[in-house]
Amino acid sequence: MNVFVILLCLFVALVILVPLLEKYSARTGLDKATKYAKYVWPLVMISLVIQLIYVLLWKQ
Repeated sequence: MNVFVILLCLFVALVILVPLLEKYSARTGLDKATKYAKYVWPLVMISLVIQLIYVLLWKQ
């Protein structure tokens, strides 16, 4: 059941974000996108470490 909720949230976010990105992509440009892209992988790694700690300590 949780998988369906996650998939639904991702689909709704995709439906909302794609038109917004298409609308404002001309204003921001590729320079700002590359500036923020360097923060994506560290944030993903931090979230994975937090999730691992949560699973190991509190889901016993």
